[in-house]
Amino acid sequence: MEKRVRKTPLNPEIISLGKCIEAIIKAKGLKTREVAHDADLDVENLRKYIKGKQEMKVSTMLKIAKSLGVSVADLFLLNTKD
Repeated sequence: MEKRVRKTPLNPEIISLGKCIEAIIKAKGLKTREVAHDADLDVENLRKYIKGKQEMKVSTMLKIAKSLGVSVADLFLLNTKD
């Protein structure tokens, strides 16, 4: 089975957002599977978001932010500190 390839590259901000989510997870000493469980997400999908391989819906972003104990605005504020 061939690996699927995106037709268009993801926006750099999507990739940066994933890195920010990963940084928050590490800073809080959490595990990816714990965050996924708290956000009612499949852990593989969360990993795709973190790696910047998949875009997320706004509702998913809200769930992730809530499970991390931050606001969505905080994700984007943290995101600008690259």
